[in-house]
This record gives sequence, C-alpha cells and structure tokens, in this order.
Amino acid sequence: MDSYDFKNLESKWQAQWDTSGLASCEVNSSKTNFYNLCMYPYPSGDLHMGHIRNYTIGDVITRYKQKNGFNVMSPMGWDSFGLPAENAAIKTGIHPKKFTEERISNMREQIKRLGSLYDWDREVAAHDSDYYRWTQYLFIKLFENDLAYKEDAPVNWCTSCKTVLANEQVIEGCCERCDADVEQKNLNQWFFKISEYSEELLQGLDAIGDWPSNVKAMQENWIGKSQGVEFSLNVLDTDLNFNVFTTRLDTLYGMTFAVLAPEHSIINKILDISPNSDEIKEYILNSKSKSEFERMSISKKKTGIDTGLFVSNPINDEKVPLWVADYVLVNYGTGAIMAVPGHDERDYEFAKVYDLNILQVIIDENHSINIDDEPFTDRGILINSGEYNNLKSHDESSEEILKYLTKNGIGEKKTTFRLRDWLISRQRYWGCPIPVINCSKCGLVAESLEKLPVLLPEIDDYKNSEDSPLAKSKEFVNTSCPKCGIESIRETDTMDTFVDSSWYFLRFLDSNNTNLPFDKEIINDWLPINQYIGGVEHAILHLLYSRFFVKALRDIGMLDVSEPFHNLFSQGMINFGGTKMSKSKGNVVDPESYFATHGADALRLYILFMAPPSDGVEWNDGGIEGTKRFLNKVWDNFEKLFSLEITNQHEVDLEIIRKINQSIYSITKHLDKFEFNTAVSDLMKINIELTNYLSSASTISVETKEYITFNI
Repeated sequence: MDSYDFKNLESKWQAQWDTSGLASCEVNSSKTNFYNLCMYPYPSGDLHMGHIRNYTIGDVITRYKQKNGFNVMSPMGWDSFGLPAENAAIKTGIHPKKFTEERISNMREQIKRLGSLYDWDREVAAHDSDYYRWTQYLFIKLFENDLAYKEDAPVNWCTSCKTVLANEQVIEGCCERCDADVEQKNLNQWFFKISEYSEELLQGLDAIGDWPSNVKAMQENWIGKSQGVEFSLNVLDTDLNFNVFTTRLDTLYGMTFAVLAPEHSIINKILDISPNSDEIKEYILNSKSKSEFERMSISKKKTGIDTGLFVSNPINDEKVPLWVADYVLVNYGTGAIMAVPGHDERDYEFAKVYDLNILQVIIDENHSINIDDEPFTDRGILINSGEYNNLKSHDESSEEILKYLTKNGIGEKKTTFRLRDWLISRQRYWGCPIPVINCSKCGLVAESLEKLPVLLPEIDDYKNSEDSPLAKSKEFVNTSCPKCGIESIRETDTMDTFVDSSWYFLRFLDSNNTNLPFDKEIINDWLPINQYIGGVEHAILHLLYSRFFVKALRDIGMLDVSEPFHNLFSQGMINFGGTKMSKSKGNVVDPESYFATHGADALRLYILFMAPPSDGVEWNDGGIEGTKRFLNKVWDNFEKLFSLEITNQHEVDLEIIRKINQSIYSITKHLDKFEFNTAVSDLMKINIELTNYLSSASTISVETKEYITFNI
C-alpha cells in the first residue's frame, strides 16, 4: 500500500486475533498465570473515552505479559443489572432487558473495534439467568451461615429512584446515581454482615500488594476504627439507662448535657415520662425528612428538643439535661452521646443555639486558651476535673478516669467501627430476585437450590414506585414453602447491583460450570488477581464489597484465599468541558467517529500518550492528530525500508541497532512502571532516529533490515 490504510489493516489484524484465539486462556497451563482484569462496565450506553482509557491500559498489559511468557487471563463481561441500566431504559421507554442486551451487543463490537484482547468465551452478564442463578446460590449460602439477615432499620431512601440505598451510595446527602435528595425511612430490609469483618478488612489493607495510597486511605476512613470507652448514663428518677461511647474520656467532667438520636430504642419510654412528649414526637417526625448528610452537616443549624429529663454524670454525679437531637445518628456509635461543648465542635454549636452550659476542662500548657469563641479540641492539661486536674489530656488522664469507671462497674474499654452492615434490598425491577420465601408457618425460608434460578418475570409495568414492581406480579409472588409446602409469598425486593459485581471475577475463571458457581481449586490457583484496573470512584463500594465477599466465601469453605485483588491501578478521569466525562452528564466524546477518521491505533496511542495514566486529563482533539501523523510516518519509514537495496552491514547500521536496543530497554522499564506516556514518547524518538537513518540510506544489510522489522 502507498499510504497507511488503517481501516483495512486494523480490521485484518483484529479478525486474525479473534480467529486465532490470541486472547484465549487455559486455566490449567504449564506457564505462570497472570490474571489481568479491567472492571466490567455498566451497559447503559455506548463506550466513552473513560472506557477507552481503561481498556487500552488493560490491553497493553495483556499483550506485554503474553510476550513475556505468562498465561494471561483477560475476560470481559457486563454489570447489566441495577439502577444505571434501568434508569436508562426508563428514560428511553425500552424494556430494561431489550435495552440492556442491545447496549451489550453494541459495546462488545466497539471493544472489538478498539482492538483490545479479551477472552470472549468467558463472557458473563449479571442479568443472564445462567449468572444470577449463582448470585442467588451465594446469597443462600450467606443466609444459611448467618451472614445475611432481614430486619427493620432506618434506611436511605432516594426520592427519585424510589429505592433504598446503602450508606456508601449516598454522596453528600444525594443519590450517587441521580443526585436526587435522600431521605430517612424505617423499613424492613435485607443486609449482609460486612461489619463482622471490620477488623479484618482494615488489617488486610496492610497486606495487600500495590494499591494506590488514596484508595487504602478511603477504605480505612470508611471502616472507621475508634478505640475508646463505653459507659452507662442513668436517667434520674427512673430505672432507664443508655450507653454512650467516647474516644475523649479525658473530657468527661465537661459533659454538660446528653443527647439521644431521634430513632434511639429508648425514645418510646422517654415519651411516656417526658413533659415535652408532644414536641418530641413532632421533632422526630420532622427528622425523618432529613438525610443523614444534612443531619451531620457542619453548615446546617443544629436543632433539638429538651426532654425535660436529666441524667447523672458518672464521674461527679452532676445533674445534666437530656436532649433529643438529629445531629446524633442511631447507626453510629450507640445512638447517644455525652455532650462536651467545650471540646467538641458540634456540641459547641448546639450549646450556643440553646444557651446550654459550656465548661472548659482542658487547657493548653501555657493556660492561654479560652473557649469563648470556639471549642478547644487539641491536647493539653486537665482543669475543672477534680482529682484529675493537671494530668495530661488523652492517654494519662483517660487511663485514670477509666480505672474509676471500671472499678465502679460503670464502663469499659471498647473498639467501635464506622462501617455498618451492607443494605442490599432494592425496591426496583431490574435486579437479581432475592431467593427467599416468607412462610406464615416457617418464617423466612431460602428457596431450594434445585429450583434456582428464581427467574425475574418479564413484566411491562417496571417503572419505579414506592413498592417493588415485582409485587405486582401474582405469578411471581405466590408460591409454596420449600419446607412445609403451604402457600407462601416470595420476597419482592431485588439485590443491589454491587452484589453481582462482588463475585463476577470468580465466575470468569469457571464461567461454563453448570454444577457450582466456580471450582474451588481453580480459584485458589488464580487468586488474588494480579492486576485489577478501574476508577477510583469504586474505592469504597465495589472494592470493599468484593473484599468482604471473598472473606465470607472463604469462611464458608468455598475458597481459600482472603483477598481478591493483589495489585490495583486506578486510571485518572478524562474530562471534557472541565468535568468528568460520563454518560449521565451528557458530555461524552464518541470514539466511533475517531475509529472512522483516525483509526483505533491512533486513538489508543493518544490515550496512552496524553498524560500519566493515573492523572486526570482534559480531552483535546489536537492530540489525536499528532498520533495519527506519527503512525503515518512509521508506515512511510517501513515503505522506505523495504525499498532499500540489499548490501553488506556497515557502521551506520550498527548505530541504528544500538539506538533500537536502548529504546527497548527504556520502554520495558516504563511499561513495568505503568509509565505508558513515556513509553510512547520513546517510540516517537526512535522513529525520528529511524527517519534520520533512512533519509541518507540507499542500501541496507539483510541482518539490519530484519532486526529493525522485528523490533519496531
């Protein structure tokens, strides 16, 4: 060809890679295994440049490891259940199943057109009954091992999606999918006991391989380990008491009031004896309309109601008022606090609003700090603290006060975690049905394994409402109890889509197994995944849930590993117009047009060259023009190379060979360090060297020609 015909060349080689099975992987091979995995996508639209970056990076690693002799596993699938696909279907008016499968077909072809290598024989889709049969199987195993349960709980309710959300899916008081306000509701919901693994999830971060430090920090903060003291407060003139937890026992003398969360279990008993019960009831009702974020917000004015009751400070028997306030959350700590306004910002703000007593019990070593304008939250020396005056705050004084509380049976050391159990119920249609039956005789009963999957009915009225759309299908709802056989009712909630994605990487390894979700020995041979690639936005949701799933499945004997992902790489966002490129924001750049005008290789090369892969970057059309020119020049150089007359090798030939070797060494180092942009830069430099070499060459030796051809 006289010019670089990228359309014909790319289609030729992509077809050859496909038919030759270049990406195929045998799980039992004599080669060293290397599991290279890109996070599978939501099929709610076409590919955008964020996907292209992800899959290009993954493809480079796959090819590089193959060339280095590894047995590379690189599969692809679809996170096809859940809110993203369902909301897109509702918006278009197309049934979620039809919409999803059309998107999958299109995205699959786009990925193939990109030229990325994937073992399509291992393809899975969360909405496929052959997959969600095993999601239901795993749910039942967790249920049988007391790791899944249902109970009444205050939950996050998205006012737009009309479904509950896990705490991790609420971002600054809004739904992480649609940005609508999130309210609090009390509902009977399904949970996974992720909190039982809090300590192991935290400690495991130290043993994991190469993870970005910010991702580890985000998980550590979300797990939120706190070591402190839990002690009891007695409501005066009653037999009522409740526990509070504090990490600042040194401030106990500064407790000037106590606060209960509006949802605290003791509230009903408080209402029976409080002179302000009517006001408290109204306040509790108003609190339910506030999101957790709004209640915790520093910028919002604190609100509360005085119960008219008092508790006793256990260290000095001081009588302090008991309040109900929604800046205290029932799901955090004990749902009640000792309020120390002199040394806590939120307590200080509340005390200022309601003119409550503020007492300073810690001062700096120079005795120069007062609390007239703001609380003192640093370390210092105790004052106004009886026999503990002049002790250092935190460790020294806390230990002495703890001795008193322990001796008198009032309190004890305790470790708490911020992490709460994972709420998996969703009042939506497009999800994996929860395989549980409510029997009036037997209670909650798991569906029998031989009857799986519990199929999602193909109903037309699937739009979101206050109740699950599945409740409208009598054929789905009405069934019989697997234990006693009497007429019973199916669970009508579906599972959070993050349940599907918490184990998909296991199914990839044994995707055609019809007897089990996966073979234990295969998993033990291949996990943890050598290289996992995906966005940092999944740090808390997907990555934390997947770690829990692997640990839970280990404990019930389904595998022997403890962590799913050894190395994690989080690619930077591609922005357009100053914001993250995403389908939901409508600011995507369509790769199809570049496939047609510039070619997949020019696009891939620009994606790699535009910035270090972990950095965010703004899309720029000018950059892809440069990589297209570079590829054209490479083609021109090889056209010239093959037109040269063959002769004996000479010194100029040896010089270009030396430069190629230097480039190979440099590029290898950059690939090992994920410095793809620098590797591309080296390729461009050696092409300039080749251009200079060919500009004056009229002859070439066979050895030099073969060396250049093979290595470039």
